[in-house]
Amino acid sequence: MKGSEIEKSERIQVSTWTMLAILGSTILITMYGETMLLPAIGDIIRDFDISYSTSSWILTAYLIAGAVMTPIAGKLSDIYGRKKMVLAIFVVYIIGITLGGFSSNIYMLLFARVIQGIGISMFPIAFGIIKDQFPSSKIAIGVGIFSSMFAAGAVVGMAIGSTIVQNFGWQATFLTIIPIAILLWFIIQKKIKDDTTMKENSNIPKSDDKHTLKSEVKSYQVGKSAANQHIDIKGALALAFSISSFLLTLTYFANMNGQTNESSNMDSFVFITLITLTIISLTVFILAEKRVKEPLIPLSLITDKVLLPSNILLLIFGITMFMVYQTIPILVTSPAPDGFGGDAIQSAMVQLPFMVVFLIFAPSSGFIVSKIGNFKPIIVGGILTSIGFFSLFIFHANQAAISINLVLISAGLSLTQVGAFNITLQHTPIKFSGVSIGISVVLVLIGSSIGPVIASTFMQTFQDMSVGPADKPFPSSLAYTLIFLSAGIISLLSFPCMTLLKSRIIKKQVSE
Repeated sequence: MKGSEIEKSERIQVSTWTMLAILGSTILITMYGETMLLPAIGDIIRDFDISYSTSSWILTAYLIAGAVMTPIAGKLSDIYGRKKMVLAIFVVYIIGITLGGFSSNIYMLLFARVIQGIGISMFPIAFGIIKDQFPSSKIAIGVGIFSSMFAAGAVVGMAIGSTIVQNFGWQATFLTIIPIAILLWFIIQKKIKDDTTMKENSNIPKSDDKHTLKSEVKSYQVGKSAANQHIDIKGALALAFSISSFLLTLTYFANMNGQTNESSNMDSFVFITLITLTIISLTVFILAEKRVKEPLIPLSLITDKVLLPSNILLLIFGITMFMVYQTIPILVTSPAPDGFGGDAIQSAMVQLPFMVVFLIFAPSSGFIVSKIGNFKPIIVGGILTSIGFFSLFIFHANQAAISINLVLISAGLSLTQVGAFNITLQHTPIKFSGVSIGISVVLVLIGSSIGPVIASTFMQTFQDMSVGPADKPFPSSLAYTLIFLSAGIISLLSFPCMTLLKSRIIKKQVSE
């Protein structure tokens, strides 16, 4: 192929930009709705007369449903086509937000949140569409811009969420999304193109994928139509049970502290039971996937020498980012001397630079990665994130210092996220792209569950008994110091992953 033809083939078409804008809008309104809901948690507690522990399920139910459904939806998209699955899942999401807006009790709201959580499974499918339609050398640009929509939705939600809740009630956080979501469904139906060639030949490996997961490529049944494929039901149930029990274990652990001795004994029994169920269900899942001919998740995707360290980077990304989300609002709104005695608006303003920088830097990271490769941006991202957290560990005595450090952390996390997702997209065969990206998204979700548990455990353990009511003391300054130190140490774990990732890719390239 001549140089001019190569340049033309690598050019991003207008239709591709349109596709990215549409898919990005789905992420934007989803995060807009989630961020808008946060200021309403207190109102929901009062309206339904529920405890703080019960209120945590408003977020947990959403997360568990999304984590369970994401790899299953990824597998379905590999078989039946991405556009078809996005449209189906988006319908489910619209039903969920509609039920949420009309919820009259906590049980109906939690049911609505479970249905909404299924909407998370759109995200890895959308990543797959980006991989299908962007030139291979430009995929990172699409990933970066798409990722920035997470922050964009959060910025919009934080900017106007509290005003809507205050003036129109928490139900409006759901109802304002419905017409936009319906409009987007019709736009997706009309404007997004499905890669029918890939769908019809989804069992046939592409020539450029032969270097990845060779053992899986050998097991392809060439020519088998999507209609004749099946979903590994046993594997799906075992995976759903494993993820659910693991996330329930994390949530239960976060709520165990501060109970009476009698209830603590019962809590310990339930906690041990949940851990046991997690181990058993995970073992059943692994054994089931080894025996079935068409597994839900080929174990090679999990243990692959390139994908494994890349996914660990995304897990670290989820943990550290959500440690920020959990800690900063409580630090800002807690009374002095341990906190700043601010309100919800001040809390949003402290975090706003974090969101804005992520919004700006994520798409920029995509262009950077597409120009200089994945490793240098990931390394720089790890350095910035680590410096930001250790600086936050030392300097968090005022809101300005926190905002500045959050800017460093945000820039570092955006570089790491885009680079790691881009590696996953580049090194996964097309046949498995949906389920592989689904695994990566699930690990981010699991990280986003682990981060708040780490933060809340420190805040529950180290409290200032002289501040606040005797039965509800606030976290001490030591709690915040230990949280930021822990986040810095966790961020350092990304460096061995980076080193391992680089050496393994180089070896793979040499062997080819």
